[in-house]
Amino acid sequence: MNYQAELVGVFGRPVAENPTGAMQEAAFASLGLNWRYLTIEVGPAGLADAVAGAKAMGFRGFNLTIPHKVAVIPLLDKLSRGAELIGAVNTVVRDGDLWIGENTDGRGFLRALREDAQVDPKGKFAVVLGAGGAARAIAAELVLAGVDRLLVVNRSVHRGRELVGDLVKKTGAKAEFLHWPDPCLEVPADADLLVNATSVGLYPNVEAMPSVNLRGAPAGLVVCDAVFNPAETMLLRHAKAFGLKTLDGLSMLVYQGVIGFEIWTGQKAPEKVMKEALSRELTC
Repeated sequence: MNYQAELVGVFGRPVAENPTGAMQEAAFASLGLNWRYLTIEVGPAGLADAVAGAKAMGFRGFNLTIPHKVAVIPLLDKLSRGAELIGAVNTVVRDGDLWIGENTDGRGFLRALREDAQVDPKGKFAVVLGAGGAARAIAAELVLAGVDRLLVVNRSVHRGRELVGDLVKKTGAKAEFLHWPDPCLEVPADADLLVNATSVGLYPNVEAMPSVNLRGAPAGLVVCDAVFNPAETMLLRHAKAFGLKTLDGLSMLVYQGVIGFEIWTGQKAPEKVMKEALSRELTC
């Protein structure tokens, strides 16, 4: 019997409450794979050593969370097109002696949008709230999927303009920036998608929602939230109250994990098992 397990994991700080391990471990067990997912606290000063150590110990890959998604890039050998466009990496896979950087966040969102919400973003007008890591990933994948127009709405002018500038420069996308208006955003009458890519509404602040007025939103608008805990955020509840179609962040989180699992193992992921394991781990 071979007792040597294949190793993957996540590097971050803080990382103790990251639920990804439960989802991946459940998937490995379901398929009888001798793999282990390690949740490892790594500070900024230790990232280079952690990446080198993972290679020395034969890791098959690893995830990155706060604060390493950008800092890890110089330590890698190659980036996927999506990761290069986003400017951040959340998943690394080993190819021989090379570390390849991927970003599965936006791809997870795109898969959820297409498969769960039954919406093809090609030719659509998408409004993305936020300009942080999740927003960059989602906006980049929407552009690669062929959205006709993209509007980025953010409180920070610098970050919002930087995101839009990167997308326009690298892809020629029709993207614009809007400084978040006071007191709240009125959804454009011709918008097809509204995506909350901020952390507003994340547990424990479950009663919070982005300052967006959905009362006059177009009837065909699809409202999406990248927040996964709770699965039904206040934003989604409001959207449903106005009869709008919704997509929750739990689907995005599961699918990005599914994509990572398949990149590492080369096997089809047990999606139902992963979603059930993740749901059990979440607080609410």
